[in-house]
Amino acid sequence: MKRRRTYPKEFKEEAIRLVEEEGLSCHQAETNLGIGVSVVSRWMREKDKLKEDAFCGSGNVKPSEKDFKNLQKELERVKRERDILKKAVAIFSEEPNRYSNS
Repeated sequence: MKRRRTYPKEFKEEAIRLVEEEGLSCHQAETNLGIGVSVVSRWMREKDKLKEDAFCGSGNVKPSEKDFKNLQKELERVKRERDILKKAVAIFSEEPNRYSNS
């Protein structure tokens, strides 16, 4: 079974540049670079659709989602801190003699 080839972001951007700036057709660029048919056109559609988030790589968070992920993590931390404080208030609000040895 053939393994799918992966290309770095810079390679994809250079292939798109060949088409947009050098005036090559997608087919010519693919032939010159030795890549499959309609790959460059797919990369161009992805870049048009996602703009700066295009080609972030497998398993990497898109820059636009990075802030959202950071906010989610901070929210979870703040919720944990709040729950700890609620428990502390409950403990210190109870009758003071309840825990003494008298």
